[in-house]
Amino acid sequence: MKKKFSYLLATIFFLVLVIGCTPDSVETESQGGVTDQAGRKVELDDVPQRIISLAPSNTEILFALGLSDRIVGVTEYCDYPEEAKEKETIGGYNTVDLEKVVALSPDLILATSIHESEALPALENRGLNVFVLNPTTMDEVLDAIWLVGEITGATEEAESLVADMGARISEVTEKTEDLAQEDRPRVFVITWHDPLMTPGQDTRHGELIRLAGGQNIGQDLSGYADVSLEAVIKANPEVMIAGIGMGSGEDLPAQFMRTEPRLESTDARINDRLYEMDVDLAGRPGPRIVDALEKFARFIHPELFPAT
Repeated sequence: MKKKFSYLLATIFFLVLVIGCTPDSVETESQGGVTDQAGRKVELDDVPQRIISLAPSNTEILFALGLSDRIVGVTEYCDYPEEAKEKETIGGYNTVDLEKVVALSPDLILATSIHESEALPALENRGLNVFVLNPTTMDEVLDAIWLVGEITGATEEAESLVADMGARISEVTEKTEDLAQEDRPRVFVITWHDPLMTPGQDTRHGELIRLAGGQNIGQDLSGYADVSLEAVIKANPEVMIAGIGMGSGEDLPAQFMRTEPRLESTDARINDRLYEMDVDLAGRPGPRIVDALEKFARFIHPELFPAT
């Protein structure tokens, strides 16, 4: 883990140098195309001025880079920052209104991997420029931000944001990366309660738990997976974190965490180590993913990260 984040910081410093030394990087790169996170070469003739976002995380990146005035369309789920709600909507996350998108005359559409099978080819068949962001890890989130800065000409803003996020990540990992296994509390994250679901390996939540100095009790699972209550009780989590704010589900996972009788014997319930996390913080791979990491760190190691 220590090696990984030494590499992360080295990557950040490299990006700073590259961005700082190539003020015309958008024009230069666009001549040969810029590779998106789906491995596709995307060529842009000019710096985009009319941008549509097909995902809340993409919208958050655009706003964080100061590009709100160029956003002409977002999904109905793009609700952060508050100003995003004022933008024209083009449908849901995976129910894009193609005709409305075309009518808005975008010169850049920021998509995700979920759009690759249907929406992306349909949009490209209409002659539109589509750039895919598909970050899973923390490193890839930083890379996604840098890429958006590169293709939009917001290189200085991307440099500043990536450097700030990298510094905040390091502030956490410097305190957690050398913790012994016995000093890493067992953590159970509840992404849904019926059926009971938790993040396994190769998930953002799993990475957040590791970086924040915990042990994920779902580490042997793959992706976001069902888990039996019996398995949770056997793992005896010392910390439980429930996602809240998921559509009509609101705080149902948190209610389950606090009231399910069969969890009474767990260390987390006995010691009242029960926490709630806005699902958007950890669920959206954008700038606020560092907020999620800092919250996880305070939940898991309050002795190292006291509340301010």
